[in-house]
Amino acid sequence: MDQFSFLSVLISVILGLAVAEILQGFRGLLWSRTRIQVYWPVIGWAVLVLLVCFQHWWSMFGMRTHHDWTVQQFAIMVLQTILIYMVAGLVFPDFFGEALVDLKESFYAHCRWFFSLGVAIIMVSVCKHLLLDGKLPNPTYLIFQAMFGVTLFVGALTRQEWYHKTLVVFTNAAFVLYIVLLYARMR
Repeated sequence: MDQFSFLSVLISVILGLAVAEILQGFRGLLWSRTRIQVYWPVIGWAVLVLLVCFQHWWSMFGMRTHHDWTVQQFAIMVLQTILIYMVAGLVFPDFFGEALVDLKESFYAHCRWFFSLGVAIIMVSVCKHLLLDGKLPNPTYLIFQAMFGVTLFVGALTRQEWYHKTLVVFTNAAFVLYIVLLYARMR
């Protein structure tokens, strides 16, 4: 087993837990559908976080040629994955029980943390490239990351519903474009 295969196991487990968080949230929506006040932006964010998990796992394949891993390089990979897991854990409420669940109320109760962690993922991602490659990523990558970072930062600061509804649509569309432009082929 090579170094990357060994190190990627932990990252894959954490990503699997993040995917499980989102899928359990969708299952909870179905299971408790009569007691849930649906707020469609939450569904949009859940779809986006699922896409982020898949894209992160997909992009990890590009690191298979990296050798001589250091603790710092591995730590930043794990940190980014942990942050993705934390965001996944904030999309849906933890518990869909007998009581009425208001997804809008839950979203706004946690949106500052949700968006702040999203900004942290972006900052760690850029630092990851610096640590692994010794240089900044390509300009297209940086433009997308800056765009995501600014819009998520504003999302952490505002409670304007129109902004959050616009942001979830914009971010999903931009992330799909990001994947198509930068990650359409496994390299």
